[in-house]
Amino acid sequence: MSNPREIFVNIKRCTGCKTCEISCAVEHSKAKNLYSAISELPTPKARLSVEWHQTAGSIPVLCRQCDDAPCMHACITGAIKRDVRGAIVTDTDKCIGCWTCVMVCPFGVIGRHLQIQKAYRCDRCPDREIPACVESCPTKALVFKTVDEYSTNKRYAFVEEMSEAIKQDV
Repeated sequence: MSNPREIFVNIKRCTGCKTCEISCAVEHSKAKNLYSAISELPTPKARLSVEWHQTAGSIPVLCRQCDDAPCMHACITGAIKRDVRGAIVTDTDKCIGCWTCVMVCPFGVIGRHLQIQKAYRCDRCPDREIPACVESCPTKALVFKTVDEYSTNKRYAFVEEMSEAIKQDV
């Protein structure tokens, strides 16, 4: 896939509600149901986290799907690969829990599932059209678009903002 869709974050919209984290964990549970997922073993894990920064506020942080992914190069078993959609995924059958990928990730977004001794990351929800985190975000702080679509939308929003500023100055 030459122009894959990515998850982009609009930090101005994030309220820190963590709905995205809950939706992600439920989507990666066996039951795919909140009430059943709560008591599941192994415990379902969210593949993103909403971090608080005193200046910036709440910021969702997730795998950036690096073009030249350090985790993929560092994986000693070859468990980390790029799938047909272009997403970097971890084959849990091959993962031996050495945590090398965790150590080399520049964003700190690869998790360690200690109950099963496996690494996990955002896989862009391969069974869904739109990732669970994006679909569940009540403020639309997360969007799933190609880089071109996202850039076009950002430029359009900037032009709108500038045209309003010009109108006020006239």
